[in-house]
Amino acid sequence: MKVLVRGAGVAGLTLAHELALRGASVIVVERRRAIAGSASWQAGGMLAPWCERESAEEPVLTLGKGAADWWDAALPGHVVRTGTLVVAPARDTVELDRFVQRTSGFSVVDGDAIAALEPDLAGRFRRGLLFAGEAHLDPRKALVALTGKLVGMGVRFEFGYGAVLAPGAFDFEADCTGMGSSASGLRGVRGEMLLLRTRDVALARPVRLLHPRFPVYVVPRADHMFMVGATMVESAADGPVSARSTMELLGAAYALHPAFGEAELVEAGAGVRPAFADNLPRVSRDGNRVSINGLYRHGFLLAPAMAKQAADVILDNPTARELVHEAHR
Repeated sequence: MKVLVRGAGVAGLTLAHELALRGASVIVVERRRAIAGSASWQAGGMLAPWCERESAEEPVLTLGKGAADWWDAALPGHVVRTGTLVVAPARDTVELDRFVQRTSGFSVVDGDAIAALEPDLAGRFRRGLLFAGEAHLDPRKALVALTGKLVGMGVRFEFGYGAVLAPGAFDFEADCTGMGSSASGLRGVRGEMLLLRTRDVALARPVRLLHPRFPVYVVPRADHMFMVGATMVESAADGPVSARSTMELLGAAYALHPAFGEAELVEAGAGVRPAFADNLPRVSRDGNRVSINGLYRHGFLLAPAMAKQAADVILDNPTARELVHEAHR
């Protein structure tokens, strides 16, 4: 079977991988001239289904539980399984209590345990939550590595591609273009992030700092780099990061550890995430066309499950109808 996948973000690449593994002939077309620049490129890369349940519906947890295993199998060595640490300043411990009420899969840790987990945070927080079953990866390295793997599997890529292909050239087309799609009911949710570099802070895992108005996460990356994100603004504007967001993100990073005040600001970026009204992803089919969309802020977490569902539809798995229905619940 020949399948055209439109879009080389995380949804398109994971679908291409699922299809290629099952023997399909796949070509991926992307209007951008490189992998860089998509909303996926600006992601945090947290594979944190239990934490995300705090502000998301149950399907995010059930669909996301297998994400770390999928990425580990697809790209061995890219997934870091050190869990997620959630903390709050002393004045905002009520936010920690609220987080407890809406989540599961954690253990409560005191100040000594926090210091053992993250020595650089010693003495800064009295209580926290450790989600030991969670993981993270570097999205940019993962996207590049997955593209390279797909090329080795025989998947063809066309970047900067805007032409309309001849009808009948493919058995199936898959729309994974996110905000570039014409899907009805789709809205844009803008997310902004910073990349900071400092040798004065070391973290072994993503740390979420709770705040009643502006919760933030800090994700460690290689070369003393940290991703700080991310805002959620109901807007499809894809312009530069605002001064206000920059100050809030920097202020939150400083609240986590004052050494971030002296960090090098390497990059400030923004991406527009596609979302439906319920903030849940959908796989839909219209004839020989399938779409994956609405991944919202859960791209790397939910893309593997949605790719499997879409591949089932394309390759006529008998359980596909039930799976697609489940994605809408």
